[in-house]
Amino acid sequence: MQTDGVERGNLRVYLGAAPGVGKTFAMLQEGQRRAERGTDVVVAFVETHGRAKTAAAVGNLEVLPRRTVDHNGLLVAELDLDAVLTRLPQVALVDELAHTNAVDSRADQPGPPAHPKRWQGVETMLAAGIDVVTTVNIQHLESLNDVVAAITGIRQQETVPDRVVRSADAIELVDMSP
Repeated sequence: MQTDGVERGNLRVYLGAAPGVGKTFAMLQEGQRRAERGTDVVVAFVETHGRAKTAAAVGNLEVLPRRTVDHNGLLVAELDLDAVLTRLPQVALVDELAHTNAVDSRADQPGPPAHPKRWQGVETMLAAGIDVVTTVNIQHLESLNDVVAAITGIRQQETVPDRVVRSADAIELVDMSP
């Protein structure tokens, strides 16, 4: 789809069967493969969760700086959408699609972020012609929220509309072997 003369970027989703199955690692490996083929790839946001193997998988990929948000006295590092749009890479790696962006409580930046959810920022990147490779766990799909709550007793607060994942050009299921 083309808007304003810009070809919409492609979306690839690494869909995890559960937390910790290796979505982020798989996303970074794909970024490395693309970069080795000469594609302009940046890490727009990655969360390693302290896993050394995942951190090492970033390798020599360019990592864009994060935006620091003062969320009620707690400094939170968020994806810097403006930095991605200014840099305009061919491919942006964006971890944790369902993430809710922190609200900056500083007086000079009142109100909620322009994109309360990370998936909304991803849609902006796609509209700007940037290909996005991202990760999300199955329990964060909006339509499965009731099912997940019935099974686990926990309602997911961070969800992604199914239409976002359905719009992906490719979905890779990531799961652990038994």
